Amino acid sequence: MPAITPRTAASAIGVTVVVPTRGRRELLERCLDALTRQTLPGNCYEIIVVDDEPNHNTLHLVAGWRARTLERGPRLVYLPNANRHGPAAARNLGWRSAKAAIVAFTDEGAVPSPSWLAQGLAAFGTETDVLYGRLDTSPPGRPVKGNALRVANCFCRKTILEQLDGFDERFGKARHCDADLHFRLLALKARIARAPEALVVLAVGPARWGASLGRTRSAVFDALLYKKHPRLYRERIAAAPPWDDYLAVAALLVALGALLAGRDALALAAGLGWLALTARLCRQRLRGTVGRASHIADVVLTSALIPPLAVFWRLLGAVRYRVRFT
Repeated sequence: MPAITPRTAASAIGVTVVVPTRGRRELLERCLDALTRQTLPGNCYEIIVVDDEPNHNTLHLVAGWRARTLERGPRLVYLPNANRHGPAAARNLGWRSAKAAIVAFTDEGAVPSPSWLAQGLAAFGTETDVLYGRLDTSPPGRPVKGNALRVANCFCRKTILEQLDGFDERFGKARHCDADLHFRLLALKARIARAPEALVVLAVGPARWGASLGRTRSAVFDALLYKKHPRLYRERIAAAPPWDDYLAVAALLVALGALLAGRDALALAAGLGWLALTARLCRQRLRGTVGRASHIADVVLTSALIPPLAVFWRLLGAVRYRVRFT
């Protein structure tokens, strides 16, 4: 029986799984548990954990799983990311270290189903460049775009990633990385397939009070996404600028300016206009949600702040990336 050398062992690896992590040990532990229990034989895949916040705790966690899977596989690698940080940079470091010709991406907060890799590879035909599976949430309830490519459940040929030069590391949010990758694949005329049987469940924690205000910062990256893909952005992300936000900000500024100038009638009219726009935003955000008192209070208060913050971040993105983006 021929000896198994590092070269022959590497050649048997059919897929590399890249998992970026950032200090959330409990989530990473659960993700690695799911990944090491795949129905795909352990010698057929490897797992690369890219630590975007390098620390000994994560290193020891990965080392413990490596010791447990040393004989049956899969091969487990820990990579500290000491360069540019963010999910895109971590994924780039991971896939460039991959031994397999196909790279599968997921997140530390994800729990792949036992047959995830087997189903993904079975659906990954010779005429396929990129394949994405189904994403569910746990606990269920938060909507997930079922027909959109999401990097948290995605299989790519390494040659395609090389042609794209990987992920754009300027994007700081996952949804922008997802959209940018998808749009660049479309421009490359890559052959994209879908495999609903390849299931990944995302862990969704309870939203912090006022978390929606922090999410307005993503508008900075909307400007970059629009600059790179103006037509696709308007077709698939937002057909028009958020005019209601601009109107709410304009009404608020007019009301404050008129109040300072002593023009009470104008201040009242502008204030009522701002109030009507804010009330409409409240209704839209409350539609279809559970009416808990704390949640309603959160929506009411943040609805007054979201338009000015969103406009600020959009304009900052337009200036930063030098693009006409409103």
